[in-house]
Amino acid sequence: MKLSTLAVVLGVVFALPNLFALLKPTAFTTAARKFPRATPIGWFLTLAATAWFLSNLNAETIADFASYKKMMLIGFAALGILTCIFVPDFLPVRGLAALLLLTAHYTLNRTRWAESDLRLILVVWAYTWVIAGLWLTVSPWRLRDYLTWSTSSPSRLRAISAGCLAFAILVAILGLTAFSQPVQASPMP
Repeated sequence: MKLSTLAVVLGVVFALPNLFALLKPTAFTTAARKFPRATPIGWFLTLAATAWFLSNLNAETIADFASYKKMMLIGFAALGILTCIFVPDFLPVRGLAALLLLTAHYTLNRTRWAESDLRLILVVWAYTWVIAGLWLTVSPWRLRDYLTWSTSSPSRLRAISAGCLAFAILVAILGLTAFSQPVQASPMP
């Protein structure tokens, strides 16, 4: 996926829940407060993260792991499934944390060779996901606390959602403009 496409997709995906929060704050508040303990969503997010991680591992070409790759694939697949079965507390938060880490990895790989300095917006955002992913992995109840705090007043929810929506639109616009420019060859001296 090209960086321009990735930026548009990230912008749209980040905009959707914030737009929902602005248009239907009561419904968003109800859904957001149920999210940390919504086990079916947790299964989906955790298994999606497991599948994505297995895909990354399978594509890895490090020779040091070549003889262990099959065992690692089986072991990590089992770990993802067993996590869903034996660690149901805050499973959606753990699945989201894993997806944040994987999305950051993917985004950083795509921004690495971009020439525009505006790529740093995505780089900083990706490192924010890394910090959030690690923090939520260690203490998943913090997302519940944050969601309770951010949805405790309609004005606070509107302010947070409006700011996040503005940022999502900025990222999508960057994808359509700055990141979609063809790479120009430098003139030969």
